[in-house]
Amino acid sequence: MRIFINKIIPFGKNFYAINLFGVLFAKGPCGQRVINHEKIHTAQMKELLYLFFYLAYVVEWLVRLVQFRNSYEAYRNISFEREAYANELNFKYLRERRCYSFMRYFKNLRRF
Repeated sequence: MRIFINKIIPFGKNFYAINLFGVLFAKGPCGQRVINHEKIHTAQMKELLYLFFYLAYVVEWLVRLVQFRNSYEAYRNISFEREAYANELNFKYLRERRCYSFMRYFKNLRRF
């Protein structure tokens, strides 16, 4: 995974890192936890041929936004994020992960 440290991407004060098409943009150094989280997203992107990942991500975020009426809760309940957060400390996860594992995270939503 290529990592670019810069002050522009990701936009906004509340974001530290973003994975765009398998390339990580961060505002500073990233620990193994963040890198593993973003590698999980890269695996998800590859499964959905990148473009469909972003389309599904935005659609699910909009559905969750209507559901929770809170942008942070909507973000945290996106199935892609739930899989990545649940497994970011399991550094063997990507070797053990089955394809389309994010599908298991569509239900059992949480309040944050």
